[in-house]
Amino acid sequence: MNIRSRIDRVSQEARAATQPREPTRGNSRRGDRHRLVEEKARVTHNGQDHDAELINVSGGGAMIAASFEADLWDKVDLHLGEDGTIECAVRWVSGGRLGLEFAHETQLDCSAEQQAVLLRGVINKTYGAARSGHAPAAVKKADEAGDKSQRAKRHPLIWSGVLHVNGYDAPIRVRNISATGAMVQTSSKVPVGAEAVLELSETLTVSATVGWAVGDQVGLRFHTPFDVTQLSRSTPEVAPQRWERPSYLNKAAETASPWDPKWQRISMSEIGQELDGFLKR
Repeated sequence: MNIRSRIDRVSQEARAATQPREPTRGNSRRGDRHRLVEEKARVTHNGQDHDAELINVSGGGAMIAASFEADLWDKVDLHLGEDGTIECAVRWVSGGRLGLEFAHETQLDCSAEQQAVLLRGVINKTYGAARSGHAPAAVKKADEAGDKSQRAKRHPLIWSGVLHVNGYDAPIRVRNISATGAMVQTSSKVPVGAEAVLELSETLTVSATVGWAVGDQVGLRFHTPFDVTQLSRSTPEVAPQRWERPSYLNKAAETASPWDPKWQRISMSEIGQELDGFLKR
């Protein structure tokens, strides 16, 4: 069965089980229009879990109310639902509220070996020319510390695609992905419980059920285990150093993103150099 036939079949089944809702267009769901009411979440800070209230959630970040203390640029993991953990940086703190900026890159929930195979495949297919040059001092220092898994996590790649659900196509950005599911970002309204097909390339699709939706973020449960290394069959984009910040994060000073200087996001050239040593171990 070809991809289009498969998509049509799943869409027909979804329409029989759920009431379709038309997707929104343009920028109508951005910024403060994502204000939520009594939406709860869990956050992890310095290894401890805390309850939080979600106030706003959109494409680039979130505003939460929580009782724990955090400093600017601290790392916080925001848990929105099953397969819905997203890495954040604290952008501002005021009166028990925190503005969180989402990590730019797609988070890959798999082993270090699987990440290495995937990233090597992407580099060889799309960014082969980026592998020349010498590793900077920061990368060499990390090599000496042996922290290869953390460095691999800071790749700069973003995967996108299309979510086919209830007879319409919703462009998406993959926030995280694992063998069992994914969190995707979309400006379209996606009904919870609907059956869907996540299309990542012309030759790579995954059948899923929509498990939850909060703001622009949607959780998908895959019907069968997904081999994350198959992402090398699709072409990602390189994360920008700057992005258009939602209005509720604008309390922070206009500075470079914390992800590059603070957490050492590495270039495609540096990834290639690291994988050369990692895969030969």
